[in-house]
Amino acid sequence: MVKRSTLLLIACLVWGCAGANILRIGLAAYSAYLSVLNLVLSAVVFAVFQRFIFGPLVKKHTGRITGYEAERHFFLKFFDLRSFAIMAVMMTGGIWLRASGVGPEVFIAVFYSGLGASLLLAGLLFGRNYYRLRSAC
Repeated sequence: MVKRSTLLLIACLVWGCAGANILRIGLAAYSAYLSVLNLVLSAVVFAVFQRFIFGPLVKKHTGRITGYEAERHFFLKFFDLRSFAIMAVMMTGGIWLRASGVGPEVFIAVFYSGLGASLLLAGLLFGRNYYRLRSAC
């Protein structure tokens, strides 16, 4: 059992590590495809994921966690079942995409860089919310 605030820290670490890893994969593939167009496309991927998926996800789970009445919870309650399912589908799809060779290297570079940066920012936002909650107590 962990404190409510620790659930935000766990979310910070999980999403931050996932984001850093995906961003690392994208950046490693980027050198051969570095262009203004690809950088703009990565920025668009980042913005779309941040605006429609990870930004709302951070708000939703921060609100859920801070709304808990009890102080201590099972450490996996940093997400709900639906979010764990989304995470599993994304991981499986990403692994399949790279292993199958269906996605060309330029796609991996552009898409993974934008996605990874958005995931990393989500982790950082969970970290910010953790420190805000800790400071309020």
